[in-house]
Amino acid sequence: MGRWSCSNLPDGTSTQLASWQALLGRGANAQQTSRNARYRSGMDEFRARRVVDALRDRGVNAHLLRGGVDQFGIRVSLTGGRDAEWDTDGTAGLEAQVMLDGMLVGYVPQIEGSEDFDESQIVDAIARTDYDQPIARQRTVAPEPGPPLTREGGVFRRFLDGFRYR
Repeated sequence: MGRWSCSNLPDGTSTQLASWQALLGRGANAQQTSRNARYRSGMDEFRARRVVDALRDRGVNAHLLRGGVDQFGIRVSLTGGRDAEWDTDGTAGLEAQVMLDGMLVGYVPQIEGSEDFDESQIVDAIARTDYDQPIARQRTVAPEPGPPLTREGGVFRRFLDGFRYR
């Protein structure tokens, strides 16, 4: 399989290709960029793990959630056996579903401006969420941090996760 260039295209195609490349301002081998460069496909594993660790340091019972192939999020264990599953659907904004035994019992609507949040803002938003109503809301002030919880995995954390940390 040879590489395509303007010289080995069918007659008439090379000039058309060259004019499109000149119009777009890139060479034949340049990859087209995404239309929406700000879009991120959800949360990557390392970012989710850092957020979980920061939440556990604040006393929030958070866990790394593996939602599927290359889908990671944060699971917060709530009272009454409920779990809040944050950012597992692959969208850029921050939202959550509140689940009880696999049934949807509430949700947190997408937080305005959350697609541009850094990790500390994500931690603050999750910690400030009040889950008492079916449609959760953000408190104006975060509750006092509880005693820090131990990080998941303990001594064998790197071993169990395949030594993939940076």
